[in-house]
Amino acid sequence: MTRFGFTIHATDGKARTGTIAMRRGEIRTPAFMPVGTAATVKAMKPEGVRAAGADIILGNTYHLMLRPGAERVARLGGLHRFMNWDRPILTDSGGYQVMSLSELRKITEEGVTFASHLDGSRHMLSPERSMEIQRLLGSDIVMAFDECPKIDQPRDVIAKSMEMSMRWAQRSRDAFDAGGEHAEGAALFGIQQGALDEGLRNESADALSAIGFDGYAIGGLAVGEGQEAMFATLDFAPGQLPQDRPRYLMGVGKPDDIVGAVERGVDMFDCVLPTRSGRNGQAFTWAGPLNMRNARHAEDTAPLDERCPCPTCTTYSRAYIHHLTKSGEMLGAMLMTEHNLWFYQQLMQALRDAIAAGTLAEFARGFRSDYFRG
Repeated sequence: MTRFGFTIHATDGKARTGTIAMRRGEIRTPAFMPVGTAATVKAMKPEGVRAAGADIILGNTYHLMLRPGAERVARLGGLHRFMNWDRPILTDSGGYQVMSLSELRKITEEGVTFASHLDGSRHMLSPERSMEIQRLLGSDIVMAFDECPKIDQPRDVIAKSMEMSMRWAQRSRDAFDAGGEHAEGAALFGIQQGALDEGLRNESADALSAIGFDGYAIGGLAVGEGQEAMFATLDFAPGQLPQDRPRYLMGVGKPDDIVGAVERGVDMFDCVLPTRSGRNGQAFTWAGPLNMRNARHAEDTAPLDERCPCPTCTTYSRAYIHHLTKSGEMLGAMLMTEHNLWFYQQLMQALRDAIAAGTLAEFARGFRSDYFRG
């Protein structure tokens, strides 16, 4: 099996559907990657995540380096064996978590020194260390180390940050390529930065393309700018990146975010929303999100979603899930998470089918009509 190959099977407007081929299996695009932050997709067994339709999951460099430690995971046979997931894993670089979780941090050209949010211990994360950690984890898709600045900074601050991220991208490339056997079997993605600025995004895309990566992520969005600003940026950002490589929008998002991003040419997504919402009483359905704490579900014998074939919807009623949620029972979070992951994967399959059939605009109109009316 090839180390990494991306084939586009069909296009509809800017949208594409295709396949990423890797040693541990194929990834159908557009793809949604459930987030397994600490070597687990919360409230789910790996076989349940796969049954929902996921071809790939995401692991988190920052959290795994702090606990249980990348060296320990390597001694235990790597992340796939550790968590019993035999399909591809993408690991993020840790840069975003350093920025968002650590109050005590210092950014220099070398990298970022920070205090652990767990125990205050001091750590250094650089492009080279990030590549080393992801190699120790044994991930299939490795993300370059970057800085994700706050979206509301002045343009010169955003520009300076982007330029440093591009220097870090080259160092990430060099350190990844020095990784021997792991580098021969894995892929490396670069991350475009530049906030909402078209010119800075274009500079970033040119720099990344000159270095050369297997895929390209659109970073620095879904950080509080709102959907309208995000979509305005996605109207130009994907087209600035190489056409023959996958484009990954990091940290997105709500179902309607994903539909809009696919229409604008994005191929890959990840987000904690389906699992986090499942633990907090929210179910995603084709008729819009449901708050299962709401009293109107207390005697409702219908499933969460009439259209959903997941084990939760084919077995349990809204009334029962409402009871579990109100009672704080663990099973409630498990059932809701299972359903949400199935819903997200059904949405991705529907998007792939619509692109292949050339009916994406019609599908998107119908989706929005049902989702927002509900």
